[in-house]
Amino acid sequence: MVNCSLTNMDTFPTIFPPGGDSGVTNSQSEFQKMLIDERLRCAHHKTNYQTLKAEHTRLQDEYIKSRHELKRLLNEKQTDQEKFQLLLEELRGELVEKTKDLEEMKLQVLTPQKLELLQAQIQQELETPMRERFRNLDEEVEKYRTEYNKLRYEHTFLKSEFEHRKEEFARILEEEKIKYESAIANLEKDKEELLNQLLKVDPPGESKRTELLARENVHLCQKLKGLEAEVAELRAEKENSGAQVENAQRIQVRQLAEMQATVRSLEAEKQSAKLQAERLEKELQSSSEQNTVLISKLHKAEREINTLTSKVKELKHSNKLEITDIKLEAARAKSELERERNKIQSELDGLQSDNEILKSAVEHHKALLVEKDRELIRKVQAAKEEGYQKLVVLQDEKIELENRLADLEKMKVEHDVWRQSEKDQCEEKLRASQMAEELARRELQSIRLKLQQQIVNIENAEKEKNENSDLKQQISSLQIQVTSLAQSKNELLNSNQMLKEMVERLKQECRNLRSQAEKAQLEVERTLEEKQIQWLEEKHKLQERITDREEKYNQAKEKLQRAAIAQKKRKSLHENKLKRLQEKVEVLEAKREELETENQVLNRNSAGITSRQQGTAQVCQIKWNVHYPEVFRIKKSRY
Repeated sequence: MVNCSLTNMDTFPTIFPPGGDSGVTNSQSEFQKMLIDERLRCAHHKTNYQTLKAEHTRLQDEYIKSRHELKRLLNEKQTDQEKFQLLLEELRGELVEKTKDLEEMKLQVLTPQKLELLQAQIQQELETPMRERFRNLDEEVEKYRTEYNKLRYEHTFLKSEFEHRKEEFARILEEEKIKYESAIANLEKDKEELLNQLLKVDPPGESKRTELLARENVHLCQKLKGLEAEVAELRAEKENSGAQVENAQRIQVRQLAEMQATVRSLEAEKQSAKLQAERLEKELQSSSEQNTVLISKLHKAEREINTLTSKVKELKHSNKLEITDIKLEAARAKSELERERNKIQSELDGLQSDNEILKSAVEHHKALLVEKDRELIRKVQAAKEEGYQKLVVLQDEKIELENRLADLEKMKVEHDVWRQSEKDQCEEKLRASQMAEELARRELQSIRLKLQQQIVNIENAEKEKNENSDLKQQISSLQIQVTSLAQSKNELLNSNQMLKEMVERLKQECRNLRSQAEKAQLEVERTLEEKQIQWLEEKHKLQERITDREEKYNQAKEKLQRAAIAQKKRKSLHENKLKRLQEKVEVLEAKREELETENQVLNRNSAGITSRQQGTAQVCQIKWNVHYPEVFRIKKSRY
């Protein structure tokens, strides 16, 4: 279109009247120079438009790439969040299971009430057979005492009866002796009387008497022999009764000695049983003290476990708070990125709309230029007449337009610088988002480490569970020992028939009990030392864990502080950016007002401005809109 107009304009000398002077030729040459300048300007604007279009396409491609990158990053972030949520759910389930196991273990762990009940039960199981044994021993002692008293009473009764019989037998012997002595004395008197009578009486009568007396004497001798035999029998009976009494006394003395020995052995056994009972009571007291010590240690361990669980809960709560803070920061960053994306999208939409407006304006201006060229061809003759007057005005306008073009080029350079700064800011935002993603990944790694530490805590809880099961096994072994002791005691009670065997068995059992008690004491001391060592190791481990957790907490706190400082810096940069943009908008509005005032002044000065001046004003307006689309969009939004 421009070439056509120029070819038509080359025919201007044929149109002009031939009778023109040299001034007309000069004005024609100047007008052709102006047209050439306008053509160069149009070419320059066309190159500028093409460069702007290429820049726009490049920026649009970069925006599409950045949007795809943002989508990819958002998808990766979403997948990471889903994986993290799945891990959190799995770990929460494991934590719930472990808490259930811990509650079951707490229910299975011996409480003070259960230990007291066990102590009471063991004490009752130990005391009842010992009491029965003492009662049986007391009954046996009472029985032996009653038997001893019976024997003593029988001994005294037999002794008194023996003495009574002895006295009676002595009295009978004395009576018989006196009787026989009196009879012998009477017989001797009769003998003497008879001898005297024989001596006095005649011999024949005396011979008869002597025969009679001899017969009586024989008879009396026989009686004496019978009496002597009876006396010998009585003496033999007396000796036999004495021997029997001595044998009975010996038997009684032997029985008394045996009874005294049995009583002494029973008293010694009673004392040994008392000593054994005292020893068992001392052992029970020591075992109860050890149980109290173990209970106190268990309480301490439970307190430590409770403190650890509270710390774990606090850490969980802090982790949840950190996760919520991270989520909030991610949501904020996401919202900021979306806002920036929307802003960039709106800017791109504005640029596209401006581009479309510019295209339509360029097409319209091309059409106007064609029409104006035609009008110029039509009005060349009139313009030749007014050329002299308008040359000065056109030169002034040319100078003004060159100045404006220089200003517009400066504004274009500033706009390019602003676009480059915005591009750098977008790149910085992308870098910040990448840094946020790296921070999120690091936080995920720290959370995984925390989860691993929680798994280690759960393993420690399982170890404590195993230790509790070992304690239960020890308690069951002690109960088995108690049952074995009860069985041995029952066997001892059943084997109380033979006192000697019972004493020997009791001695053997006492030795066994001493050895078992010593072994149990050694085992308890060994287990106590091992548990103390384990508890000290666990205490050191817990202290190390606490220090690690505190260090991690401080690191997380420092990270949050750094994130807050970075957020404040971003906010301040954003505010400064907004202030700069507002200042630029105000400056541009002031420039626009100045240009409008200048246009009004020019309109007032040149009341008869042609359509070319209107075209130049529209071109200036288009250049203004091209170089400052934001001001144009702000005005549109205001209107």
